[in-house]
Amino acid sequence: MKKISLLLFFPALLFAQENTTAVTPKQQGKYDTNKFSQMYDLLATPNMFRTASGAPGPAYYQQQADYKMDIELDDKNSKIMGSQTVTYSNNSPENLEYLWVQLDQNMRAKNSQSPLAENEKVSQKLTVGGFADKYLVEGPDRGFHIEYVKDAKGNPMSHTINQTMMRINLATPLKSGAKITFSIKWWYNINNYQKEGGRSGYELFEKEGNKLYVIAQFYPRMAVYNDVEGWQHMQFWGGGEFALPFGNFDVNFTAPADHVVDATGELTNRSEMFTAAQNKRYEKALKSFDEPVVIVTQEEAEAAEKGFSDQKKTWKFSAKYVRDFGIASSRKFIYDAMAVQLKDKVVMAESLYPKEANPLWGETSTKVVAHTLKSYSAHTFDYPYPKAVSVSAEDQGMEYPMICWNYGRPDENGVTSDRIKHGMTSVIIHEVGHTFFPMIVNSDERQWTWMDEGLNSFLEYLAEQELDPNYPSSRGPAKNIVPYMSGDQNFLEPIMSNSETIIQFGNNAYGKPAAGLNILREVVMGHELFDHAFKTYANRWKFKHPTPEDFFRTMEDASAVDLDWFWRGWFYSTDYVDIGIKDVKQYYVSENPTAELKNVKIRKGRFGVEEGPFVYLIDGDHKELQSSNKKGLEVAQMQPLVSYINENFSRDEKATIKKPKYFYEVEFNKPGGMIMPILVELTYEDGSKEEFKYPAQIWRKNNSSAKKVYATEKAIKTIQIDPKLLTADIDVTNNVWPKVVTKSKFD
Repeated sequence: MKKISLLLFFPALLFAQENTTAVTPKQQGKYDTNKFSQMYDLLATPNMFRTASGAPGPAYYQQQADYKMDIELDDKNSKIMGSQTVTYSNNSPENLEYLWVQLDQNMRAKNSQSPLAENEKVSQKLTVGGFADKYLVEGPDRGFHIEYVKDAKGNPMSHTINQTMMRINLATPLKSGAKITFSIKWWYNINNYQKEGGRSGYELFEKEGNKLYVIAQFYPRMAVYNDVEGWQHMQFWGGGEFALPFGNFDVNFTAPADHVVDATGELTNRSEMFTAAQNKRYEKALKSFDEPVVIVTQEEAEAAEKGFSDQKKTWKFSAKYVRDFGIASSRKFIYDAMAVQLKDKVVMAESLYPKEANPLWGETSTKVVAHTLKSYSAHTFDYPYPKAVSVSAEDQGMEYPMICWNYGRPDENGVTSDRIKHGMTSVIIHEVGHTFFPMIVNSDERQWTWMDEGLNSFLEYLAEQELDPNYPSSRGPAKNIVPYMSGDQNFLEPIMSNSETIIQFGNNAYGKPAAGLNILREVVMGHELFDHAFKTYANRWKFKHPTPEDFFRTMEDASAVDLDWFWRGWFYSTDYVDIGIKDVKQYYVSENPTAELKNVKIRKGRFGVEEGPFVYLIDGDHKELQSSNKKGLEVAQMQPLVSYINENFSRDEKATIKKPKYFYEVEFNKPGGMIMPILVELTYEDGSKEEFKYPAQIWRKNNSSAKKVYATEKAIKTIQIDPKLLTADIDVTNNVWPKVVTKSKFD
């Protein structure tokens, strides 16, 4: 087919010619760092344990720690005592000379290093009680009291305590493939978390003297040993959370006889713990899929909280393949539950709460738990455990396998503001969601907070929007992270920073990863590719220990989308997004070429040169346009173009041919360092709109500038970048053409 006509864009020709010249020293800097280079310099080398695809390798292993515990709660003295037998399986290829155990409660011990590592300043205004606690009263006795560590035969074992870690010294190395059994006896005084802080402890109801206990990190816990770091024995400073191996738990928990207790795992002696009427209500809850059934009523809870029983009851729980254990205990608890139908199984959604939490909790909590299980299961895998429990604990938001504590209560008159209701709903979704990340997809929280908090905050956002499309989600939408990303760089760190070094913890570890994943799903990858890749990651690494590399690699492996540029910019740097419209030039068709265009020859293909005839597009600002009345492409008057059409198009093809009249060359610039697709919306003079999306690779050969041409049948009124605020662009004042001038308040 012979071609006799080309469209010629004069400035584009000049740009192409410039690129054939050598790079000058001044230009060299912008080519030094290729933002599209692959991440071999940042990612760990693949091996037999973890593959280049992001999946567990053929030599992948993980340790197992099984616990048998007898725990007793001393309610009068706010003290907890326990003895535990641990069976530790060494599935690694190495022999182990010693074992490391976490003693998290030692963060609050009198000799704790944690407060010494924090900066202080004088608070010039304190409550009387706050002043007394800070300057007049000696701190309470906190931290573990380890009474003994013994081997399976009852012989003492040598051990060394280093702050929040304890090394158990082995007489002979634990060989690869072998097991060891040992026991520890311990106790500690439980903290009032509202006064002293902490992720667990008790809430005191001063008028009646009752306490509501949420007990966690309460036992010496085995540290993780893996192929990445060996022993993960970083100290617990209070920020970075936990890295724990999976195992089976059999726990006997003894509490005052008037307490209602729930915990990780299945209650194996339910019939003994509840009255006949309460057990009958539970049987009804097992078949109730629409509304919670109240098992312990408010009337029963109010009666129980008036007495302080001297009798005891022992609750027996069994949990299979969990990484941790949590307990809630109080005589104040109301208890309700309902069944949740997932794809392949039925699980129970449950709530425990005092009367002070009603009517909000009775109306809301368990239904939100049920919704969360359905939403997260749809995006990852069916929830594998038998139940999920939400516990009302004011000023808390913390998660453990199958159980979590959540804040949010009405005022004294039972009235709940929208802020409190939405806050409570979000916390319940978030904390229940943590059973998926990291309680099942078991990332190392002490090292990488974002791997559980960021991924979970993203799924929380999806669950909130599925609950209500108008839900006021605080984290997830790209626009919500703009204030953080546009802040002072001196107070920003990359997401890939250790938990204890982060200044703005919530924004860095929760908000920015969630917004980034949302951008990947909405802008870069699309729902289908993202959802498949994310689900692949969740299923590859459920009940295993993934690293950041495993996540990054799996998301690319399962989608065929190169995301190295995104991980490099969004996770490993503090670059921000700022894309603007630098210039817009309008062109018109002309029969009168400019002097520069009269004798030009255009290279075509690899070797051929096109010598015309041409269709000339003249810059709208050019003086020669003034002598032409051409304001569009009038096909009838352009004989070379008409001839081309007649020779090369059939009758049917001619009927569908475009008839552009307006030609715009738009130059985009990128003041921000973060690469991002360009989302463009054209608004025409008749009010209609058209959207364009250009992939991030548009920046691959020029990190600062990109150009696009629009040939339209209607005149363009406005051009806007990212009108829906999907890319976290920190400066939208350069996103619109013609530039919007803000009118001053003053004349």
